[in-house]
This record gives sequence, C-alpha cells and structure tokens, in this order.
Amino acid sequence: MAVQTNSDTLITIFGGSGFLGRHVVRALARRRYRIRVAVRRPELAGHLQPLGTVGQITAVQANLRYPRSVEAAVRDADIVINLVGILFERGRQRFEAVQHFGAEQVALAASAYGARVIHVSAIGANEHSTSLYAQSKARGEHAVRAASPDAMIVRPSIVFGPEDDFFNRFGSMARMLPFLPLVGGGETKFQPVFVGDIAEAIANAVEKREGFRTTYEFGGPDVKSFRELLEFVLATTERSRPLIPVPFALAKLQASFLQYLPNPPLTPDQVELLRHDNVVSEHAIREHRTLEAFGIMPASYEAIVPNYLWRFRRTGQFRTGRFA
Repeated sequence: MAVQTNSDTLITIFGGSGFLGRHVVRALARRRYRIRVAVRRPELAGHLQPLGTVGQITAVQANLRYPRSVEAAVRDADIVINLVGILFERGRQRFEAVQHFGAEQVALAASAYGARVIHVSAIGANEHSTSLYAQSKARGEHAVRAASPDAMIVRPSIVFGPEDDFFNRFGSMARMLPFLPLVGGGETKFQPVFVGDIAEAIANAVEKREGFRTTYEFGGPDVKSFRELLEFVLATTERSRPLIPVPFALAKLQASFLQYLPNPPLTPDQVELLRHDNVVSEHAIREHRTLEAFGIMPASYEAIVPNYLWRFRRTGQFRTGRFA
C-alpha cells in the first residue's frame, strides 16, 4: 500500500491571503503540502506564490456568502482551514454573514467531502456578549461543531506581527494625534500572541493529525493592560503623548461617528469588546489547550514589535534618545 506524503495532501484555506493567512500558507508550504487558497479576489493573491514551489499554491474564487463557491473550493480537500473574519461591518460584509453563516458553510462543505476542519475564532466569543462581533464568533463556533464535530477551534487573543491591526494602528495614531485615548480607563487586559506562533501551531496540528475535536486558546507570554500596551507603543515610537482616559459611554458616542470612516479607528461594537479582558482562560491553561500543546513557546511582543514599529518614529530606524 502506498504511503501518503504531505505532497499528496490538499489543504483548502479560506482567507489565506490575509494577515494570518499568509503566515499559515508559508508554514504549510514549508512542509510541502498542496495548498488551495480560497479568496474573493484571486487576482489579488499573487503575493502568496513565492511562499511555495511552482504549482504548490493555487488561488481560487470563493465567497462565504455563496455555498456553491464554498463547496467548489473544498472539493477533494483533505483538510479545510477557515481564517475569515472581519473587524467591522461594511455593505454585505456583516458579522453574521461572515462569521456565523460563512463558518457554517465551510464546515458543512468540509463534512460533505470528508475533510477535517480547523476553524479560527477569537477569545471572547460569547453568544451573550453585548458585542455583535463576539456573538457571531460564538454562533460560528457552535455551527462548526454541529456540522463537523471533529473540528479544531482556535481562539487567539489580539494578534501581532508586521502587518497587525493593533500596534500599527496606535503607532500611526501616536504620530498624528496630540494624545491617545484610553477607552474605559485603559484597564482591559490583553495577551498579545505572535502571528507566526499561531501559524506554526496550526501547521503542527496538521502535520501530527492532533488537536482535532478540541477548542484551544492562544495567547503570548505577557498579560498587559490596554494602558501598558499604549505606553509601550509610545516608548517604542519615541513619542511623548498624554494618555487620556475616556469613559465607555463617551467612547461609544465618538465611535458612532468614527465608524463611518473608510478604515474606522474605533466602532461602537469594538467599544463593547473593550469592556471585557481578552486573555487565555484558566480552564484552557489547566487543560493544556494552549500554544504549548503544539510545542510552541510563545514569543513576547516586546521582542518582535520594535522590529517593525520603528517606522513610526520621527527619525525612522535611527534613535535620537529624545521623545517628540
């Protein structure tokens, strides 16, 4: 009987061209898997080709709102990974449509073709949350479990890396604004996790065929408050800006206007998310359902973020020793 090798295994990745997706594609390509990247705009996924060998990575068109396109992208796949998520709603890209209905369609298609599922959700997923984002993430998890009981679900805290939407956002704000807002006083706790660690954990799960039928929570080695993270951003970018506490009610009022910007810095739903800590639960730690379960010692944001946040300094890569 022929022994199956990694090159015989086809993996379909939904959202593979995004921030986390390109790292997952790279990690799996290094292990010689065949990769099908399902995206809405395949012509914009050319940056993935250099991550693998000729013909190893293929981009196909798929939209989570259209089940037939999802089925076509999943056909013949051995493993299906869903990384699709949105931080704010625009047009037909709604939380329920993408993170609940879309996640369900991926799991249903995978089940129909006998493929195993890895679904990336988020810490804080909760059907009873006041945040629509958190509600849709929880409903998506339940739908995935119902359609594919063997699924592996991953819940990361805020993800950092060169293209992240957290440290880069506040680095840019520190460059442009005379102060930085501390929503709710800046007491919300976070556990930043490196994007490369998440990708390696997912690739290790695929490689060892372990971790399925389980929910994991991924966080880095450091638990910090929102205030502490912004202080780190200011120190790294060598910017002297006051941190101004903003009550949740006022922040939500301001966000009600900011949400209409093309890339809003804050939305009312994100204010609701900031009411709750975003850290790995004690239950996940006790049950060893963390990065360490996949042999990953998580990297600290303090060791990595300065390598890309320097671009927000007045002097770029050069140090002045003076804050502006």
